[in-house]
This record gives sequence, C-alpha cells and structure tokens, in this order.
Amino acid sequence: MKFGILGAGSWGTAFAKLLAENGQQVMLWARRKELAEQLICERENKDYLPGVKLPSQILTTTDIEELENFCEVLVIAVPVKYVETTLSKLKKGSKIVLNLSKGIDEKMRTVGKIVSELNCFETYAVLSGPCHAIEVSHRLPTSVVVASEDQSVAELLQKVISNSYFRVYTSKDVAGVEISGAMKNVIAIAAGVIDGLGGWHNAKASLIARGIHEIAKFGLAYGAKDPLTFMGLAGIGDLVVTCTSPYSRNRYVGEMIGKGKRLDEVLANMKMVAEGVNTVKPLLQLSKTLDVETPICGKVYEVLFEGKDPKAAIEELMKRPLKPEMAFQTICP
Repeated sequence: MKFGILGAGSWGTAFAKLLAENGQQVMLWARRKELAEQLICERENKDYLPGVKLPSQILTTTDIEELENFCEVLVIAVPVKYVETTLSKLKKGSKIVLNLSKGIDEKMRTVGKIVSELNCFETYAVLSGPCHAIEVSHRLPTSVVVASEDQSVAELLQKVISNSYFRVYTSKDVAGVEISGAMKNVIAIAAGVIDGLGGWHNAKASLIARGIHEIAKFGLAYGAKDPLTFMGLAGIGDLVVTCTSPYSRNRYVGEMIGKGKRLDEVLANMKMVAEGVNTVKPLLQLSKTLDVETPICGKVYEVLFEGKDPKAAIEELMKRPLKPEMAFQTICP
C-alpha cells in the first residue's frame, strides 16, 4: 500500500521507517524544507530522531499536493493544533485516514471530529497505545490498537502495519481510543510533577489508578463504546508508559514544573510538542459541557496556567470529600 505521512516529527518518522521495513511504499511530508533535505541527503532526522538511519526507499516532500496524489492511506502525524489547517490544504481527500496524533484542539474536538467536519475522507482510523517513537525506531517490542468503525479497514491496517516487533490489535471504539490518548497526556503532566517534587512512588501509583478512572468517566460521557477500551493498550497501557517513561514529553513538562521551572521556559527549551499542555483547557471546557468531574486535570490546569503551587494542588486533591472507591464497573452504563 502507499502511505503518505503528514508530519516528519519523531513519531511520523519512526512510523515511516516501520512501514518501509514492512515493504510498504511511503512518502513523508515535512513542513520545513531544510528538514526534508536532511532526510533525503543524510537519511536521518537529526532534530527529532537522532542516530536512527532511515530506509532509502522512504520518499520525502514538502509539497502536500504531491503527497496527496501519491497515497492510498493518509497518515496524520502533526500536532493536534495544526491538524485542521494542514488538512484544509488538501484538495481531494483520501479513502482512508489514519491518525497518530493524540489530543483535543482549542475548539474542543478530537482529530476524529476534525476529520468528520471536513467531510472529504471516506474512512477514519486511529492508532494509539504505548508507542514511544525512539523504541519503535530501534525495533523494540511494541503493541498498539487501531480503531475504526469500519472493521475491514481496521483489519487491513492491522495486517500491513504489524510485524515481528510491532503488534497491532483492532477495535471499533474510535471515541474511547482517542479520548484515552488525549487525556493520558494531561495525567502524565501530573505524574511528572510528582517526579519533580521527589519521585513519590505511592503517589504516582495512586495517580495512575485514579487517572484511568477519570479518563474512563470522561470517555464514556463523551461517547466511548466499550468500557474495556480504558483497560487496554490505548487506556491503561498508554497511561502507564506516559506517566513513567523518561521519553515522555508531558511527564518531562510536569517534572520541570515540580522542580520550580516556569511553563514558558520549559516549553522554550523543547523541540517537540507536549500535547497535554494544549489539551487541558479544552478538555476542562468539555468536561463542564458533559457534566463530568475531572479533578486531576483541573489541578493540572491550575498549576500550569494559574500559578498554583504544585504541593498545594496535591493537598487539595487529598482533602476532597471522602467517598467509597468507585469500582471501575460502577461507572459503566
């Protein structure tokens, strides 16, 4: 199959490498001309995936029309805040769109909602799970899920993407998979704050457990089809790795905040986007619309944007009204 990948960041580049090694035809679109030239001449993405040599058969372009004319499957791998403007440059759409990006834009939309509103694509799928680009690029064992309402498309993508080190499961729960991917980034910022304050193991384990509960409550209210999605790769799997991995951008942002850094200086020193920073505000707006409590995400917003002291935010969470632990099944409809 012919895959056109929008975005030559770490994950877009690693995914291009994966597909090329599977024998698929791949074209990678880079916004910046100098990055495209680097990919062509040096077969390496030194900005986002240094030290990883790329297969020579990966084509590279800065011409979005060329990418569109080339591909059968359009892959979205740009930051969520750029998805709408990037897709709006396309002229004829594509039969299959596969999304790799995780977040909610300022208009309170997942990528699936953005694609649906553009109404120029036949079938939408989303791939998510614990899949740090650096590990995938080094062929380390990774498992993910690809969700689409069209089961035949999910199974087709599963077949062509899977290999000896990258295993793909299928799902029909597009909303559940997308919400899991968006919210885990916000929870991971909170996990990073804990690391920055001293790396408290009890606190982080509690955060992950209550975090998946918060994600599941919100996701089901948003329209997720299967509660078990949140117990799978896109849910607890991705949450655990994003809250604990040294590769996690969102965890890193929280860690620096926990150590006393300002958000603006942390972001200024990062090459890559921490999606949780952009997601938390529209997420909280959506939670009000859906009448769902999201206390962890709320405190993350206060720490990032309202100057709340991280220790005070944790204390306020700990002093919330006492209640029975709500078992996971009791939040399911």
